[in-house]
Amino acid sequence: MSADFQGYEQDYGVLTADITNRIGKIPKLAGGESEEKKQMVMNVEKQLEEAKELLEQMDLEVREIPAQSRGMYSNRMRSYKQEMSKLEADFKRSRIAYSDEVRNELLGDDGNSSESQLIKLREERAHLLDNTERLDRSSRRLEAGYQIAVETEQIGQNILENLNQDREKIQRARERLRETDTNLGKSSRILTGMLRRIIQNRLLVFVLGIIIVITIILAIYFSFRGH
Repeated sequence: MSADFQGYEQDYGVLTADITNRIGKIPKLAGGESEEKKQMVMNVEKQLEEAKELLEQMDLEVREIPAQSRGMYSNRMRSYKQEMSKLEADFKRSRIAYSDEVRNELLGDDGNSSESQLIKLREERAHLLDNTERLDRSSRRLEAGYQIAVETEQIGQNILENLNQDREKIQRARERLRETDTNLGKSSRILTGMLRRIIQNRLLVFVLGIIIVITIILAIYFSFRGH
């Protein structure tokens, strides 16, 4: 694993720890519209964006790792992304959560606010929490879809690598076949030449045999004729 990934990983750990700490403070800040609370929310939003950018950089680094060694780091990335989804969900809840002081500001410290206002407030809070849960589920489904896409891409890369290896093997086999065919052609020409010479030698022996027989017959003939 490269040093870049380790650096991103350390930065991500420090950043998420700070985000978690700030998210826990948001509901406790006085007044939903106070400057301190607005600034805290803005800071957390910026930090979440920085954390997402770090995750993207880490994801790119993981993709550069050979497929056979990528599994462990892919699991770590999956955990980091799940942690990011949880941080975003906690941040949304912290922004809509009401502290005791905010609730008192809405209902009045004297306790004379009507019960219907309190019920309405609880219903609105429940509705917001329900929407947050739906967003969380949607985020998890998107994350699962993204993970499937990444795994599919990895499988596709492995298949392409296997196909390239098979193609190279086929090309090497074709080259060997061509060499074998060339060698067979040379052997065929050599055998043809040898066969031609054998036939020529046999014809020469046959002709020499006829000449010898004729010579012997002529010698015998002239011998008898002389007597």
